[in-house]
Amino acid sequence: MTAPDATSGTAPATTDAPVRASWRGVLMVYLQRRVLVVLLLGFSAGLPFSLAGQTLQAWMTESGVDIKTIGLFAFVGTPYWTKVFWSPLVDALDVPMLTRLLGRRRAWLVLTQLMLIVAIVLLAICDPSRAPGVVAAAALLVTTASATQDIVIDAFRVESLDESEQAAGMASYVAAYRIAALVSGAGALLLVSGLVSWGFDQQSAYSVTYVVMAILVMVGILATILAIEPEGSHLASIEHAGPGHDAPARRIVEVAVASLKDFLSRDAAIAILLFVVLFKLADALATAMNTTFALKIGFSRVELAAILKGVGFAAALLGGFAGGFVARSFSLGTSLWIGGILQTVAILAFSWQAIVGHDVAWLTFAIVAEQFTAGVGTVTLVAYLSALCGNPLHTATQYALLTALTALGRTVFAAGSGYLQDATGWVGYFLICTASAIPSFILLAYLQRRGHFESLERTKA
Repeated sequence: MTAPDATSGTAPATTDAPVRASWRGVLMVYLQRRVLVVLLLGFSAGLPFSLAGQTLQAWMTESGVDIKTIGLFAFVGTPYWTKVFWSPLVDALDVPMLTRLLGRRRAWLVLTQLMLIVAIVLLAICDPSRAPGVVAAAALLVTTASATQDIVIDAFRVESLDESEQAAGMASYVAAYRIAALVSGAGALLLVSGLVSWGFDQQSAYSVTYVVMAILVMVGILATILAIEPEGSHLASIEHAGPGHDAPARRIVEVAVASLKDFLSRDAAIAILLFVVLFKLADALATAMNTTFALKIGFSRVELAAILKGVGFAAALLGGFAGGFVARSFSLGTSLWIGGILQTVAILAFSWQAIVGHDVAWLTFAIVAEQFTAGVGTVTLVAYLSALCGNPLHTATQYALLTALTALGRTVFAAGSGYLQDATGWVGYFLICTASAIPSFILLAYLQRRGHFESLERTKA
């Protein structure tokens, strides 16, 4: 869920006070060709998410696969957080023939999109009831191709968008990603139901549905065709033409080492990495338990799904676009303060929910607040990550590293959330989630005092 450098652009203001953009200017940037391309790429990136998760679980459940086996399928999502280990390939290697025709980044985009189509079709012809192991292998191919596509899209977005377009590009990407995940999740299940009602057996209905989803990846290929190769690719082409390009393994290692060295050489590098890890921690801890919380205090699955997929989904989309406006209108430091404070304060609504109990109106408010503010926080964080990745030789590797670090909150630190809740109760748990944001605010203030954000903005000038 898995951004950015600017090749040129408008320098952001270094003061935190004035608003830099009018509403009309903000809206117009979403109609720029490069931003629209990123929107289409977001749809391509979001499609595989449910196909190897929610939709596949439904298929296996209806095929009679043992629930323990279904649970083990969580491991097919491993490529999404291990992608950092092969991200140097995207920076170091050119795709034979395609690079010459399309350019460095667009060639990798087409390659990963074709891989994704093939992997989804392979999954479509599998039968979970007869060979769950084969289904697992096909699903792992889907997530691997999907994670690789994420690496390339992130690098492409960072390098192709101007600084003034980064926030809008990310907001568009997140919105399209969420819509695609809904299409391949709830939409796919509706299509299966429709096909069954038209006389298809269950296995055929799922197979046809997955083929349809594979065809929809063509949206990403269309975006790649419409896209313009980033200017930074020229620098990489010169580098790749130098000595050692005919030794791929050595070049991959050199790129990985150089990317890490380049990042760690900047001022306050360790503080930056810690901030990236901690910025979304409070939101990740709260989100890890909010579904269980709602069910435990008496809400039904239907009530929860209606709120999450209805107003919650709309709030998340609006939050992403609001985050785009914030990131475009204010300096980096101020944007992060706004996003961080909003997403943290929203968690307190769940503490009050634990006190009032089964109150649909308040749960609706709590989820809308959480989804909206999480969207603002995500986009402002990604605008910052984009600004950190300024070297076109290392964009894919460095951005994959940063996004892997942001995922630690929901993958590693959230693992003990159940034990924490058991020890503190629901009110105490969400209060602790809120308090867990304090270290990130301390680091944010520290980086701001060192002039870190102003330095990044001057670099983009």
